[in-house]
Order: sequence, then C-alpha cells, then structure tokens
Amino acid sequence: MRYNIFGRTGYNISDVVYGGVISMNDGQEASDRYVPWAVDKGVNYFDVAPGYGDAQEKLGNSLRPYRKEIYLACKTERRTKADAENDFRRSSELLHTDYFDVYQLHAISTDADIETAFGPGGVMEMVNRLKKEGCIRKAGITAHSERIALKALELYDFDTVLFPFNWHLNMDYGFGNRLIEKARSRNMGILSMKSMIDRAWNEGEDRSKYPKSWCRPFDTDSEAPILTAAMKYVWSLGVNALIPPGNFDHFTFAVNHIDEITGDPLSEDEKAMLKDRLGKVRGRPFFNEEMLRQ
Repeated sequence: MRYNIFGRTGYNISDVVYGGVISMNDGQEASDRYVPWAVDKGVNYFDVAPGYGDAQEKLGNSLRPYRKEIYLACKTERRTKADAENDFRRSSELLHTDYFDVYQLHAISTDADIETAFGPGGVMEMVNRLKKEGCIRKAGITAHSERIALKALELYDFDTVLFPFNWHLNMDYGFGNRLIEKARSRNMGILSMKSMIDRAWNEGEDRSKYPKSWCRPFDTDSEAPILTAAMKYVWSLGVNALIPPGNFDHFTFAVNHIDEITGDPLSEDEKAMLKDRLGKVRGRPFFNEEMLRQ
C-alpha cells in the first residue's frame, strides 16, 4: 500500500480508504473479516456515517483492536447544533472512540443546508466547539453539488473535502474541476468517491451483484481494464485517496491494483477506451444534468 500526506492535515493516509458501507448489512462476522484484511494490506483510513445502516456498529466493533493505528472519519447530515450533537454522541458510542480524526458535514446539497449549518444554532457551532476540545481533530465536508461545496468553502476553512470525482462526469461535464482547483490551492485533503462508477442503472437492470451501489459500478471481473482506466483518470486529477463502492469486491480490487493505478500514468490506449465508453453512456450520468452544469 502506498501512502501520501493528506493535505494540510499532516496525516499520512493510504491511497485506498475503507468506506463504512462495506461493513453494512453483511453481519458482524463478515465485518470482522474485512477489517483485519484491510489493515493487513496497509489501509489506515476508515470512513463511516450514521446514515449507513448498521455500519457504525459493525465497523466500530471490528476496529476496536486497531483504533490507535488508524485514522477514523465520521459525518453528520444534521444541520442544527442540537441534532448534530446527538449524532456525534451516538457515533462516538458505536465506534468506541472519544475523538474523530476527521468529522464531516455530510451531503451538503442545497442553499438551505448552508444557511442552517452556518447560521445561529447551526452544526458549525458544534464543530468549532469540539475542535477546540480536541474531540474533532480536523473538519471536512462531503457534497454532491460542486456549487454548494464551493459556497461552503467560502464560509469556512475546511481541512478536507470528499466529492464524486468521476471519469464520466468529469470528461463530459468538467464536473469537479473548479472544486479540485480550489481545494488544491488551499492544500486541503481530497478524497474521491465514485471513482469506480460507470453510469446510472438502467431501468430493470439486474443489480443483485452490487446491491449496495445506487449507481452502476464497473464490474471487477468482466470490465477490469476500463475500471483500472477510470480509476487512473480520477487519480490524475490530484486526489489523495480513493473510496471504492460499498462492497468488498470493489474494495479488494482497489487495494490489489492501487500500485498500478497510482504508479502508471493513464495511457493513450486507456484514454481512448474511456472516450469510446463515454460515447456509449452519454446521457446516463448518475446525477441530475442540471446540477452537473451548475
């Protein structure tokens, strides 16, 4: 496993992140297999959220032997201080920790989210207090709207950003370019979700192999070459780490191929492969096109 400095946080994090959805719904026994495998392979950054079903409970139990060895990130979708404090308290209990290395405002999506979170009695009051107390080491945001993410960065000097940097959305819409430029100019830690996603699911398409993914990932078996190319494309944008979709197949693929993805530049043949694929999936992005053009 390769590592790099996670922006100005100073954390030396693995190039692949363990997303908490991997532990969701698979049972404690499965989570207890997944986590030691990840740690043994060198993964040292784990990210979870209250909205991920039973992931906090399962991941929290699995991580107990490793808490001091890893970075743990959590989130809240609550926009008011009172509600967010309940989230933070419950997350701390389930994850058996008294601090988070990164704590993020999750899924900031609308102007109303911004107004409430940064207004009187908003979640940012809690974030500022807990940072002073040492319970939150670094503060970040996650977002699916580039416009809203940029707006949040104008209001607070966040340490990290988690965003869907994706070959399809970036090639077709330039989605994420402004945000990554702003984040890099501030030396923020930059995490990419959706680096292994192809397109939206088609109506009636069989999703049984990847039931945790709400958009279609490339298949790890039949589409390995283009999956690798898609990940290389995202890496070339300048992110610090990739968060695979929430199933163990994609996670193991990412871990087992990360040296190739980060060490070998995107080739002309791989660029041509992605360009050809874009011609076939154009018009099937996994986000609303109006949002992508904002």
